[in-house]
Amino acid sequence: MKISGSVALVTGANRGIGRAFAQHLLERGAAKVYATARKPESIDLPGVETLQLDITDPASVAAVAERAGDVNLLINNAGVSTYSNLVTGDLEKVRLEFDTHFWGTLSMIRAFAPQLGGGAVLNVLSRLSWVSYDGANGYAAAKAAEWSLTNGVRLELAKQGTLVTGVLLGAADTDMMAGFDIEKVAPLEVARLSLDGIEAGQLEVIVDEPTAQVKAALAGDPRVLYPDAV
Repeated sequence: MKISGSVALVTGANRGIGRAFAQHLLERGAAKVYATARKPESIDLPGVETLQLDITDPASVAAVAERAGDVNLLINNAGVSTYSNLVTGDLEKVRLEFDTHFWGTLSMIRAFAPQLGGGAVLNVLSRLSWVSYDGANGYAAAKAAEWSLTNGVRLELAKQGTLVTGVLLGAADTDMMAGFDIEKVAPLEVARLSLDGIEAGQLEVIVDEPTAQVKAALAGDPRVLYPDAV
């Protein structure tokens, strides 16, 4: 599909990667961009139509789907990171990770799928979809589930001609990663590569080389990724 002339909806568009998506969509000639957030007043981007949305609330999802009945490009970006482990972490925080990244993303796709024939879904995933990290294992597990979800709905929505693309990256220069002194990708670069991938019909967009290396390592001995494992 072409970005120019499309009608897009971006979740979590008040900052970081989501705001960059909304901005870049406008720059590439999208006819309309719905920018959503739990607090829509926090969205400061001119030219978008703001909507209140909490993807973990089914009533909120249904209301937005009814309001935005012209969307043909759904960008599932909203996320949360609680930095919780699975064995010793707060289970409520782990549930929040799954409620957001798996159930919330699935709710959005189910709500908008009927109108996306010939359109596209873009799910913002993570390098941690493929590798776990001690200190954020709840996030990694939820993102792994979202990656599997992406593959599954791709098969189901292919019947109606809907492209489903997963975007995988390591660290982006956002508030979520502000406390980490590591190499980060600019949010606008994530948006650019992702939208290029949509126009090219790609099923998967790998943003950075470290993420590509993790994917390649999955075919080998797990100790390559987990050298400290017992």
